[in-house]
Amino acid sequence: MKALRMSSSGVAVEDVAKPEINDEALVRVLKSGICNTDLEIARGYAGFNGTIGHEFVGVVESSGDRPELVGKRVVGEINAGCGKCERCVAGDSRHCPSRTVLGILGRDGAHAEFLRLPSRNLVQVPDSVSDNAAVFAEPLAAAFGIGEQVEIGPETRVAVVGDGKLGLLCAMTTALRTNAIVLIGKHPEKMSIAGKRDIETVKLGTEAALAQSFDVVIEASGSESGFATALDLIKPRGKIVLKSTFHGTPKWEAARVVVDEITIVGSRCGLLAPAIDLLASKSVNVDDLVSDEYRLDDGVAALEQAGRMGVLKIFLRP
Repeated sequence: MKALRMSSSGVAVEDVAKPEINDEALVRVLKSGICNTDLEIARGYAGFNGTIGHEFVGVVESSGDRPELVGKRVVGEINAGCGKCERCVAGDSRHCPSRTVLGILGRDGAHAEFLRLPSRNLVQVPDSVSDNAAVFAEPLAAAFGIGEQVEIGPETRVAVVGDGKLGLLCAMTTALRTNAIVLIGKHPEKMSIAGKRDIETVKLGTEAALAQSFDVVIEASGSESGFATALDLIKPRGKIVLKSTFHGTPKWEAARVVVDEITIVGSRCGLLAPAIDLLASKSVNVDDLVSDEYRLDDGVAALEQAGRMGVLKIFLRP
């Protein structure tokens, strides 16, 4: 099969063996989505070698322990745990100490014709959710999952730093919990997407008047400078939620965190079932977050396009 793979010589589309099923489910990929983590892996983040990609929708080809899924459209939780540790037994493998992560850690990913995952990781997609929308389930879950870690109520003042795909999803999902939300961005065409959803937007560089006025700041810019902006915006004893991953060693003002008693929360993956429910109920509309679609054979060009300024979601189609 074809797969978009990272190696010591860079990223390339290669012919590789179809995944061995073992005791896991085999999924035929219908579409996969390129995200910023894929771009960072291509730059060396996490030291991953193998097939990249973790956002997908596909059809189950085989599943030994859940035969009812065969032929069904699914998305998949990207963290595959051991199934035996305390965290896995409790039903959440996101922090299993021996987990693999689809296209990120120890497991080939979704930019391929086929992938494999434990069948317990698969979530069926209802007919009312399109393939395009389903690909957004993973990043939408990551955005909505902030609510698992940080309490956001109707009166909570929230700023989202970054108007890329993840920043927009964070703003959309947070707007379901509070009306007091502001998106800080620098791309008018992206900020207009939030504006169409009645989310207030502020151009980066003009946010000085908002200094120390937010209870929660979500940093989703994918850049180190976004953290400095978050520090300027957060109230004393507020909470900064870090969503970005990037290749490099960040530098930040630890003294300000101490003096203002700021809580910093790392936030990675959410759960897919609530995200699918949001898409099925039309509570979140992702149609205008799609920029283009490429054939998997053109995966390298698709990655290059996804990294260009102003581009939102790029799909790959086997």
